[in-house]
Amino acid sequence: MRQRKRLSPYWPQAREAQGGNENQNQGEEGAAAAAAVEEPRVVPDVIAAGLRVLFVGINPGLYSARVGHHFARPGNRFWPALQRSGLTGGALVAPADDASLLRFGVGITNIVGRATADAAALDAAELRRGLGRLCALVRRYRPRVVAVLGVSAYRTASGDRRAAVGRLAHLPASAAGGGAEWWLLPNPSGRNAHFTPDDFALLFRQVAVAAGVATPTARQPAASPAVANAEGLPPETGVT
Repeated sequence: MRQRKRLSPYWPQAREAQGGNENQNQGEEGAAAAAAVEEPRVVPDVIAAGLRVLFVGINPGLYSARVGHHFARPGNRFWPALQRSGLTGGALVAPADDASLLRFGVGITNIVGRATADAAALDAAELRRGLGRLCALVRRYRPRVVAVLGVSAYRTASGDRRAAVGRLAHLPASAAGGGAEWWLLPNPSGRNAHFTPDDFALLFRQVAVAAGVATPTARQPAASPAVANAEGLPPETGVT
């Protein structure tokens, strides 16, 4: 009696019907490979003591988690804005080289480490716990400036519904003792259509000035109305 094959859900029906041990093995290997590719990975913090700036994303997107690097999805505005800010001496760093930011005194972490398809999948309790972890990191590593990239997420995590883009005058109690200056910036995801590339360049430049890396210039890119009216923006979309 002919043995019935175990069919893989990762192969088209036409291939399943071909039969043979060779095709069966290929199907099982393909399924295992596909499962490995789909399994999100943890994106490690890029952090060290005494950083000039610690950038803080909301949480990794599935693409960034899969490749293991921050802000890795094509179209994310983080890396071009960082280049234009002066924080990397004009160098355009690739996401795959995110660990090299430490030589410029720049680091990256996230409020929440769990990867999701959209930041809206995070609940308030998870964001609050993440902010507590972030504050502990700041007290431990003592960066000069902390720049949180996500207005809606920060408002939820901190409970400060009036927090707006720019330097944060009011910090959560858990941030006490870190000695850092905190800034709130928009989510640089390409899906966040409220801010232009020039907006991000301007805001990142302001962070670089606060960190003592850049000096204010007489001529800066004009900000869009979104920057001037950031407090009234609808919720941001997208992940890193």
